[in-house]
Amino acid sequence: MEERRAIVGSRVGLHARPASVFVQAAARQKARVTIGKPGGQPVNARSILSVLSLDVHGGEEVVLYGEGDSAGEALDQLVAVLEADHDEPSAAHG
Repeated sequence: MEERRAIVGSRVGLHARPASVFVQAAARQKARVTIGKPGGQPVNARSILSVLSLDVHGGEEVVLYGEGDSAGEALDQLVAVLEADHDEPSAAHG
């Protein structure tokens, strides 16, 4: 089993749009991926309800676990998604 840690970059944490972007990215992976808070029970990274139930806020650390084909590569991609700020205001607002 592979493991990676990430600091959530979106100010709102893993809620609404950032959670949706993460879950969609996890669903595209061949590896089985779970996510959780350090010391907590990991949940299925492909389940929006499970990810939202973690109540992860911006700047918090999460732990990703992957099993199966190219798990390390999958986790590296998902860390990049988690650490990006998906709350950036759109150009239409500026």
